[in-house]
Amino acid sequence: MLIRPADIVRCLLAAIFFSLFMQGFHMNVGPSELHFVGAMAIYLTLGFVPTLFGFAVGLLLQGLLFEPADLVHLAVNSLSLIVPLIAVHYSLGRRFREEGVKLGWPQILLLDAAYYGGVALMVGFWLSVSEVATPFSAWAAWASSYLVVVAFEPLFTYGTVRLLKRYQDRRWVDVCFVVKPLQVAS
Repeated sequence: MLIRPADIVRCLLAAIFFSLFMQGFHMNVGPSELHFVGAMAIYLTLGFVPTLFGFAVGLLLQGLLFEPADLVHLAVNSLSLIVPLIAVHYSLGRRFREEGVKLGWPQILLLDAAYYGGVALMVGFWLSVSEVATPFSAWAAWASSYLVVVAFEPLFTYGTVRLLKRYQDRRWVDVCFVVKPLQVAS
């Protein structure tokens, strides 16, 4: 981030958007909580590194401002969001910037499904190594509840990317977001 100071601004924006989304929609489901994260919208519009740091900073902000008890789980919660993002970036995501692959509904749906599948696996991992016994059915109920998010979030992501692409030549969009390299399918 020292090499690209604009990434500091993007990291802060990622933390703010992430915190607003998570506080805007969350509900207890089984052994964990269901959240609207806005992960792919944040990742595609703000970039990989700012999103990584933004998730961790956003979780820290939430712990400090809203849920101090969550600070104990800051590392676990951060890894649960960051590891799937790393996997998605290096397997599917970076080709949209580096190779100019067009981004459309199917690609966004695939990115979201891969990301939330990874989050579900990470939560399953943490539950399996936890000292509290959690039935598989409880994890499965929680994981399947993310299907609603995976159905809705691509609409939000596509709309966000399209809107920012419309204003990509404005200075504030160029400083705050990285949408110019994205090619969006109609």
